[in-house]
Amino acid sequence: MDETMEGPAGRIEHLHRYPVKSLLGERLDRASIDTKGIAGDRRMALLDTASGKIASAKHPALWAGLLACRARPDADGIEIVLPGGRAVQAGSAEADAALSALLGREVRIVDTPPQDATVDRADPDALLESGAPPRVPATLTRLGAGSPPGTFFDFAPIHFVTTATLEHVAQLAGRTLDAIRYRPNLVVRTPAGTPPFVENQWIGRLLALSGGVRLKVVVPTPRCAVPTLDHGGLGTDLEALRVAVRHNRVQIFDLGRLPCLGAYAQVVASGSVAAGDEVSLSDG
Repeated sequence: MDETMEGPAGRIEHLHRYPVKSLLGERLDRASIDTKGIAGDRRMALLDTASGKIASAKHPALWAGLLACRARPDADGIEIVLPGGRAVQAGSAEADAALSALLGREVRIVDTPPQDATVDRADPDALLESGAPPRVPATLTRLGAGSPPGTFFDFAPIHFVTTATLEHVAQLAGRTLDAIRYRPNLVVRTPAGTPPFVENQWIGRLLALSGGVRLKVVVPTPRCAVPTLDHGGLGTDLEALRVAVRHNRVQIFDLGRLPCLGAYAQVVASGSVAAGDEVSLSDG
């Protein structure tokens, strides 16, 4: 497939949302999308009360335990299922206390990010050199530079990855690596012959979904410690990061050549999305 041509790019294979940042989320059959992303995605986060930073599994030494919890909407808002199956309501004192006890730090769930919100991010190269994610120091990064105000996205509201990339990564790793490690909103099933890391070639272009959604692809997705961590029983796996480090370094703004997998997109037209929807590529 020639990645520079306009026309069919594939179909939506999976879609996911994560109601609370850095917690496990849920797979959906369909959803609505607006400028703030998939409805209900990353609408809350945990605030570390001591530092004032947003808790993120990008810093495994403090927050790897977040990926042992799952968030899902219910009739009262968002329910958080803790390890062992206990459920608590996001925003309640009970939830804050339970999560603080689990993580060993005082946290509270918030639905509005603090001004100039930041997260800590472990260096991916240092992580692979040490082989022990919890011992890797972290640096400060700004949250949501490419997102609407009041959201908790790492950069932009939509993160997607293609099956061409996922299958290539699995081949290089010598085993299947579940897409959920990369926490995409959308997995795009690309036609046979599509080159791996094709997302790099789509930067600046428009993805049109058959439900009316239009996405502007803005930047490859830099990878961090998160794909290597245990996601609800998947176990730890450094290869999930090592493949990107070795095979797909991309210049990201003025930050240098970073290991990337997938891409971020902004929403330029709202609509609906469902598994099986056609995806077309154009120059916009």
